Parts: sequence; C-alpha cells; structure tokens
Amino acid sequence: MRLRVMVSRHSAFYSPLIATLGAGFLDREGLDAEYSILGKGQRSHELIRDGVVDVMQSAVSSNWKPQERGESPLPVHFALINRRDGFFLVSQAEPNGEFTWKSLEGKSLLADHGLQPLVMLKYALQYNGVDASKIRVIDAGSPEEMQDAFRSGAAEYGHFQAPSAGVPIVSVGASMPEVAFSTLCASQGFVASETCAAFLKAYRGARDWVRTVDAAEVAEAEKAFFPGVELSDLAEAITRYQKIGCWDRSFEITRDLYEQALSVFESAGEIRDRAALPFQSR
Repeated sequence: MRLRVMVSRHSAFYSPLIATLGAGFLDREGLDAEYSILGKGQRSHELIRDGVVDVMQSAVSSNWKPQERGESPLPVHFALINRRDGFFLVSQAEPNGEFTWKSLEGKSLLADHGLQPLVMLKYALQYNGVDASKIRVIDAGSPEEMQDAFRSGAAEYGHFQAPSAGVPIVSVGASMPEVAFSTLCASQGFVASETCAAFLKAYRGARDWVRTVDAAEVAEAEKAFFPGVELSDLAEAITRYQKIGCWDRSFEITRDLYEQALSVFESAGEIRDRAALPFQSR
C-alpha cells in the first residue's frame, strides 16, 4: 500500500519520519509512501478530513484554534516526533566571549513568525530572563526568505531549524522545558486501521534508529530528501538533534508534554480556555 505522507515543515528535525520512508523501515512492513510538504494556504486538518493525506507531521497545538471554533472532525495525534523545540539561534560569526540569552538584548533577531515557532521563542526568552522588548525582532517571511535575508546581513542573530545559514550558538529546545512540539496525526479511521499499526511499527524502528546510530549513517539514508544540502551539514544537523534529546524515550504523547505545550500557548495568549482543550490519549 502506498501512503500519502505530508510534513508542515521540512528539516532534519523530522528525521524519525524521514528515515521511516528513506531507510527501508516502511518496506519491511510492505508499505511505501509519497512525501510532500504542506503548501501555502493549506490546512493540515482539512487535508486529513478530505482524505487528501494519510499521515501528517503537525503538532497537538494545530488542533486548538479549530477546536475553539467548534470544527469537527479534527485529526487524531497518535505519535510524538520531537519532545523539544527544534530551532537554534545562530549568529553571523563566532560570538566574542560566552553567549547568554541576555546577549540578545539590544540586538536584531530574524525570527520565524510561524505561530508555534514564535510562541515557543517568546516563551524561551521569558524563561531565560530576557526582556523581549529590547530585541529588534524581524519578520522576513518564509523560512527560505529568512535564510536569504540572514545571508545578506539583515540581522545579527537568526532563528532557524537545522541545517541553516549562520553559526549555531544555542538550542531553543534545550533552553526550556520539554514539550509536545511535533507529532504525527491522521484521521480516526486511519489510526484504527491495520495499516496504521504497520506504519507505527516502522516508525518506532526508525525513531529508535535515528536516535542511536551515527548521524552520518542517518544522513546517508536521508540525502535524497535534502538536495542541495552538503552531506556533512546534514549529518551535523542530525548530531545536534541527537545531542539535545529530541527523539529520546518513547513516541507516546504524554500528558506532561501536552500540558507544557498548553502552558507555552497560554503564556502568549494564544488559547482562550485551557480547560476546553483537555488531554486525550488515543
């Protein structure tokens, strides 16, 4: 059976899912998949509802605004990809002296303005005692436009998933509590199917594999998904994610990780009623 797998972002951060497709784990379960990236104006919950996509990389938070609007049915989030934010702060050059989060004050920061990335960044700034009003935060558009702007010197610091332009100086995810950052979701019907059970078996193997083997081996298996990216840069990005523990432990979406995601969004005023968004184990 051929599955339709879509991601809302394309990055080495999602290596557990990419390796499921690229390292032979699906083949062993008699499955294969086509891989695509969410387009501008598309909504993951609508694509799943309309049967356009079988499995989507998204986040538990992607359900919250539709849920507040009373939309139904909504996707079932059934497996964790990352238990940490996957963004790094990068600088134009190696910093002079030791970097601290307070070093951002008085500087310019090219920040990803996607809802979850920006909410997580604001939380990390607050968590690390930074006065965000003292940072000149710049919105340069899409991740690709941000990369171009940073390379042209538009800001002193950038906020990117890896691999990216610039010199990585700190992990946002490692600088704040673990959180249900990115997950896999699908329709209720797919989640209850034998196909999903086979997919999950493949995914479990891939997630364990990318966490434990040498990053160069993972990069080799995934290189076809990253045309134009040097293999060494891809391996370095995977190493960074391994080191901060994005893929540690099980793929269960636990209550504590879900509640931490709620706390992050609540702190930014992005949810109206926390009690109306209860944790639901599949």
